[in-house]
Amino acid sequence: MSSTARQVSDVNILDSAVLPAPEYLCRELPRSAETANFVASAREAIHKILFGDDQRLLVIVGPCSIHDPEAGLEYARKLVKLKEELQDRLYIVMRVYFEKPRTTVGWKGLIMDPDLDGSCNLPKGLKTARQFLNDVLSLNLATATELLDPITPQYISDLICWSAVGARTTESQTHRQMASGLSMPLGFKNATSGDTTVAINAIRAASQSQTFLGISHQGLASALTTRGNPNCHLILRGGNGLTNYDEKSIHSATEALQKNGLLPCIMVDCSHDNSGKDPNKQPDVMQSVTRQAVQPESPIMGVMLESNLIGGNQAFPRPLDELTYGQSITDGCVGWDATEETLRKTYAALKERF
Repeated sequence: MSSTARQVSDVNILDSAVLPAPEYLCRELPRSAETANFVASAREAIHKILFGDDQRLLVIVGPCSIHDPEAGLEYARKLVKLKEELQDRLYIVMRVYFEKPRTTVGWKGLIMDPDLDGSCNLPKGLKTARQFLNDVLSLNLATATELLDPITPQYISDLICWSAVGARTTESQTHRQMASGLSMPLGFKNATSGDTTVAINAIRAASQSQTFLGISHQGLASALTTRGNPNCHLILRGGNGLTNYDEKSIHSATEALQKNGLLPCIMVDCSHDNSGKDPNKQPDVMQSVTRQAVQPESPIMGVMLESNLIGGNQAFPRPLDELTYGQSITDGCVGWDATEETLRKTYAALKERF
């Protein structure tokens, strides 16, 4: 009988590449003092909109995902001009989404696959993401992203002003624990089924102190203990083919938050099931939400819009030289002209709120 031990570890692992420590990447691409001050001020402004006395509407707007940094920066330069014009009623934050949860398989975002060819050059992806965030912030434009992998925040969270946990991960204990230690305001989306209970439970969990496994800034496995994040809120995105931005749904969500001892603070995602996954319907959803937001004591403090230079989306994967510049390779988006028109209409409608 052979005494050779059979392999029981890494049976299905093909490769293992060590990533640079977060500290190394942050030193290579540091944030300036001006950027740090801007991020801190943006987080404070968002907090006041969520839970304070700032009556402006928080608008998280931008591409479904960033796949071309050049096109993303062109979008950012357009958006910052609109932000400055409308800033007395709207607080505009750009979506800079680098990680994409997939129902089965597909492109997982710029961090995972920056070359869009399946090579999964993670060191390059993390570097590209950090550089892009620095570039957007240098325009004095606040940043928003969905944090999917619990290790990612150590590399980029100092450059994020607002973040989200998506519908597929809101029920995840790992993501609730991660959220409890994040330094920025964060929204939890309702489940893909449309259930808001899991998101409300997530808010409660993330507001409490947690201890969990993570990595240090030096890249070492660590037991992290948090104080809890007091700036978490609910995002309604519809679910199971149904919308949940109507008055009845908003009222139901408000009651559920209050029953759980939480402040009624709600953002509406105008995309996904709330638009029937038709990007052209997002402006109509936003108009409906704005009409509710101007009502006295409305719990609606923010909206989310998926927008890009070119409307719609394009099939991917495909040869990179065939990609349409400025058009999404993930979810369909509203084009720039429609985005500008929608935000101006929202600005005008909010006159009643002030």
